[in-house]
Amino acid sequence: MRVFLILFFLLIALPESLLATQAVLQNEEVVVQFEKPLENAAKEVADIYPAVKAELENTFKWRLDFRPTVILIKDSKTFQKIVESSLIVAVAVPQKNLIVIDNSKMNVHPFTLEITLKHELCHLMLHHHISEGNLPKWLNEGIAQWSSGGIAEIIMGESRDVLKQASLSGEFISLRGLTDKFPEDERAVLLAYEESKSIVEYITREFGASGLLQVLNYLKNGYDVDAAIFKGLSVPFYELENRWHDYLQKRTTWFTYFSNNLYNVLFFLAGLILTYGFIRFLLKKKAYKDEGEDNIEDFRE
Repeated sequence: MRVFLILFFLLIALPESLLATQAVLQNEEVVVQFEKPLENAAKEVADIYPAVKAELENTFKWRLDFRPTVILIKDSKTFQKIVESSLIVAVAVPQKNLIVIDNSKMNVHPFTLEITLKHELCHLMLHHHISEGNLPKWLNEGIAQWSSGGIAEIIMGESRDVLKQASLSGEFISLRGLTDKFPEDERAVLLAYEESKSIVEYITREFGASGLLQVLNYLKNGYDVDAAIFKGLSVPFYELENRWHDYLQKRTTWFTYFSNNLYNVLFFLAGLILTYGFIRFLLKKKAYKDEGEDNIEDFRE
């Protein structure tokens, strides 16, 4: 549904609001559409595209034999109307071989045009070689993060510990539940992105990058995800997910969690102590006031 809305906006609303101020820079490999103040950014995209493309082709051993269009949006509010989320900084639309980037976020750590372009181009490559029904959302996003150095399409902000919290509580989102789409709740979507990254990292840790690429090649050849994982890794899907959960839970204990968040814990405790002290002060003040009023009443008597 979200892809449909994005396509609708790009085909209907976008031309009305942006085409009048857009310019085009293109060569044999890529088309860049941009608002005129972003000419330098557009040139950067055109310059770095060949190297980004070559890196992906070398990683996956697949050809990227189509010419994508990259649209650079200057205004963050305009971009947010497209994706309907303040967390997203870029989006790929495989049906149109299209990448849309919020350029205003490209100087916000850790995002750069090169990393973001690589991440979104990876999405287009995966969809180009694997049919949509065989490419689960969690694997699509996890591989795009893996290929771009762990960078997601979202600004994680202060919610980096959601996966650790899920490991401690055992309240993971099932990978089956992330097959077609990610949840819309902010915390849940952050957890979905982190889980996607983590499971792919776990696969490469346990089976190597070659194991991950074998799974992708089986998906490319028409196998569903269960068969591709079993044939590529020699382990059933459910067992892979259970092993990954066990791995995370062994790595994450309450001790390590509090150790990694010691500053926040101390800050929280300091706040409790100050609150407790303030409440005691108010109670004592009230007690002194009541005692003074009692003394006045005794004097009058």
